[in-house]
Amino acid sequence: MSGHSKWANIKHKKEAADKVKGKAFSRIGKEIMVAAKNGSDPNSNPRLRAALTAAKAVNMPNANIERAIKKGSGELGNVVYEEIVYEGYAAGGVAVIVDCLTDNKNRSISEVRQAFERNGGNLAGSGAVARMFRRQAHFIITGEWADEEKLMDIVLDAGADDLTVEDGEAEIWADPSAFETLVNLFAEKNIPTEEAEVIRRADMTVNITDDKVASQVLRLVDRMEELDDVQMVTANYEIDDSIADKVNSEEE
Repeated sequence: MSGHSKWANIKHKKEAADKVKGKAFSRIGKEIMVAAKNGSDPNSNPRLRAALTAAKAVNMPNANIERAIKKGSGELGNVVYEEIVYEGYAAGGVAVIVDCLTDNKNRSISEVRQAFERNGGNLAGSGAVARMFRRQAHFIITGEWADEEKLMDIVLDAGADDLTVEDGEAEIWADPSAFETLVNLFAEKNIPTEEAEVIRRADMTVNITDDKVASQVLRLVDRMEELDDVQMVTANYEIDDSIADKVNSEEE
């Protein structure tokens, strides 16, 4: 997810399923490659084990996983990706963090800077907004299991910190250390997850009440997520439903 608002969730659902899945596979595949540089055995490589857990949560095909491990370990040629985190501000003072894995730093910073500047934002220095976020395990569940009574005891006993259910969607937050436990638990109980990953969570959010600002923020996030080098975009915004409806009608 790129924001923590009802509108962000609705917008996310409207994307084509294959596009969302393809992006997830690409993102996790790169993470597996980077992790596998330090060893292809997940038992002795915690980062690889976490990446494989994330791949399992989104039903990534075994062939994709094996190929990513081989690429990262050098069996299929040496692929070098670097981790880079860019920080900046969107319109309205919204803090944005862009996590990238790239084989060309010059290309990445150029594309990220351009996305900021063309959508009312600006790139900032390292540490400018990172303090506003913390890492947490994050899950989204829809369908019959998006029920607070069904999930409450299951997820809290497994280490979840927070559970909310709204409009047929359950959102679960937990400490990153509980991620693997929760993924395995959901698999064991045949509870499908729409999203399952460790992401940044904003400690405070900016409530956007202006439709022009909302449109700029959403365009910025969309553009960032389209960039091949971008693994994840996190922004600390919320958008009022009335503003979201107006932006939605204008985009249509």
